[in-house]
Amino acid sequence: MQAPCPTCRRPVDWANAPYRPFCSERCRLVDLGAWLTERHAIPGEPVALDGAQDPDAPSPETAEP
Repeated sequence: MQAPCPTCRRPVDWANAPYRPFCSERCRLVDLGAWLTERHAIPGEPVALDGAQDPDAPSPETAEP
């Protein structure tokens, strides 16, 4: 069975592809880079990780106890 590489669209022999679903390590790394630079993202509500991520949040030094 063959399927297109998600990055370059070349046909990939699904049973024998070592970088499946990609055709090569290069295409795998290109895809990883797209996720790391947020060109790819899963849609959803934004999530605040901590106060350091919010520029309007008071810093721990200036926060009142």
